[in-house]
Amino acid sequence: MSVSPFKIDIAKEEVERLRRKLQDTRIPLDPIVPEARRDYGPSIEWFHRLYNKWLHDFDWSSAQARLNRYQHYLADVEDEGREMRVHFTHTTSSRPDAIPLILVHGWPGSFHEFDLVVDQLANPEQSTEPAFHVVVPSLPGFCWSSNPPRRGWTMQDTARLFNTLMVHELGYSSYAVQAGDWGSFVAREMGSTFPECKAVHLNFCPVPLSPQEDANLAPREVKVMERYHDWHDNHLGYAVTMRSRPHTIGFALADNPVGILAWVGEKYEEAASPDRLNDPEWDREILITASLYFFSGCIMTSMLPYYENVKHADFGDYFLRKENYIGVPFGYTSYLYDTRPGTERSVKATGRLVYYNECDDGGHFAALEKPDVFLADCRKFFGTWYKA
Repeated sequence: MSVSPFKIDIAKEEVERLRRKLQDTRIPLDPIVPEARRDYGPSIEWFHRLYNKWLHDFDWSSAQARLNRYQHYLADVEDEGREMRVHFTHTTSSRPDAIPLILVHGWPGSFHEFDLVVDQLANPEQSTEPAFHVVVPSLPGFCWSSNPPRRGWTMQDTARLFNTLMVHELGYSSYAVQAGDWGSFVAREMGSTFPECKAVHLNFCPVPLSPQEDANLAPREVKVMERYHDWHDNHLGYAVTMRSRPHTIGFALADNPVGILAWVGEKYEEAASPDRLNDPEWDREILITASLYFFSGCIMTSMLPYYENVKHADFGDYFLRKENYIGVPFGYTSYLYDTRPGTERSVKATGRLVYYNECDDGGHFAALEKPDVFLADCRKFFGTWYKA
């Protein structure tokens, strides 16, 4: 294995090409039907605002400089007899007692999802707060990590790859992991399989309550289950498409920045807290993410987790399997506006739950939406329960 420094350096010609493609695209001026609302997808007003910002106001050079403030690397990791390239950032703390921590994103996220928390995790202002050596990899098929090498590559395979990265390449004899979305499948596998993983914190664990529990819901559990069922019933068109025809939608979006903005940006519009809908900073995060998907050319391969892994309807059963039980200390934070938020009663059946928190004004992109809550939970949970 080998690790080499990496720097994001998108050629000026590519940036200009993106602008030309945006400029040459004819955006619909009217909604699909009069008075179409969010049940049809993102509103036309929202899309026009994001499109115009990307075309006229967004400065990729500033975004690239911001992303490059972290140390990026490419590691050639041997797995199943072949080398796989893993892109990651590695931010080490000056503290000798720092905890090795790997943060794992999902879809439509990226390493950028943790942009607002890495520095504070590595170098906390208070000496009484725990510090971390923070590793943020790109999943296989995302950004500058190599594509999955074969059919049937699952999140369990990615967990094995990332465990190798942490232990055999970076030299950490033990570590902790935090994740959401598809990353939670990786983290669950790490916490249930690899002895080097000592603690797991998740913000995604879509396990429904049992029929018996459904009959006696607390007020917040009522809201959670309403959100859970609404997402499953009304918002899964994207997942059905990617888990059945990734080539079809992949070809359509591969060199199509406006398509990527719609396909990726929609989730940042409907899976986040409603108070982010008209937030200029949130618009910027969406445009950075869409730019990363476009410039790295990963939109098609980013769909593979949906095709190769368990279907959404089976997530709960998968997490409840005995072999997927998290036996190390397990923490969970329930964000009310997540796609399918969990409850304490449902989540505790999937692991050794020793820490639980709730956030009622955050959603699917926890570290990007509510960095203060994310940081506090990581410090409290790992600071107490991580034992090397």
